[in-house]
Amino acid sequence: MIWLTIRVLPYYTKTSARTKEGADFVNTKQKLADLLENSKGEYLSGSLLAEKLGVTRAAVWKNIRQLKADGYKIEAVTNRGYRLRREQDAVSEAGIRKALGEQADVFTLEMYDVITSTNTVMKERAESLPEWTVIISGSQTAGRGRIGRSFYSPSDSGIYLSVLLRPALPASESTRITTAAAVAACRAIESCTTARPSIKWVNDVFVNGKKVCGILTEGSLNMETGGLDWAVMGIGLDVYEPDGGYPEEIREIVGSIAQQREKNLRNTLAASFLRQFYSICSSLEEADFAEEYKKRSFLIGEDILVLKGDAVLPARAVDIDKECRLLVQYEDGSREALSTGEVSVRPKKRDVQ
Repeated sequence: MIWLTIRVLPYYTKTSARTKEGADFVNTKQKLADLLENSKGEYLSGSLLAEKLGVTRAAVWKNIRQLKADGYKIEAVTNRGYRLRREQDAVSEAGIRKALGEQADVFTLEMYDVITSTNTVMKERAESLPEWTVIISGSQTAGRGRIGRSFYSPSDSGIYLSVLLRPALPASESTRITTAAAVAACRAIESCTTARPSIKWVNDVFVNGKKVCGILTEGSLNMETGGLDWAVMGIGLDVYEPDGGYPEEIREIVGSIAQQREKNLRNTLAASFLRQFYSICSSLEEADFAEEYKKRSFLIGEDILVLKGDAVLPARAVDIDKECRLLVQYEDGSREALSTGEVSVRPKKRDVQ
């Protein structure tokens, strides 16, 4: 599903930092991150790191500080050196770029420890940013879901990111962005974990009967062409259950992808999602992924409730078509193809003994 806004946005400029000095700093930081990740929890002294990197100890300290800002949990002990905390799984630019491999240059990554909402920040700057800019954060203070709902985004447990697109799509076909993201999320989860995800139309991914991923796509409509000037696809993946568990009001609905922490899982999962989403979007107009989306859906054949404003209409989910619209049949026998909306599975009736 996509929410469209027509607005005049201020134009922002961003100074490029791709100077030789900046590139050298990024390379040194990446090499330092690799050394720490490969040390298997052992301390590495500042002098040893300086020697291996060919820089001064002051430069090592400067890069350590930047890695901490990127989200790496680094312990520093006098006369021993530096090491990553055990069971390390910080979300970091260096970790995601490493997992992206040769596709790293496709994306412009911006990393935050905390942000209000990746979608909100991206929308404010969408006019001036290049396509495939990705804003990623370890937590959100004002995460947003569909229909104005909040999206619970605690620190150190999930991945929250938004991708800027400039798709050659009419607004009427913009649901393809959300459905493509759902397929990409399923592929990424399967490639990185043993979980078996499925899709609840239109924008939720479930594992073991609980929601582990939500997607919100927003965009700017070009009134002259009827197409999109830009679209922002935001996705939140609940990788681990947060410390203390989920809030009571969502505890029965929301779950996690992984049952225990794994080294570098969040970076790997984020990179896998970006690769899959980029691959699908390369032929978004053909909607080649629609059949896979249908196969992954668990709604087909289920009795559901269709929510339309204040009305709640009992129906059955009959099919999903090539446009990823949900075909429903109401109790009076009439049918409708839903391209947007909200549905829920009707509770099963219990047999009376």
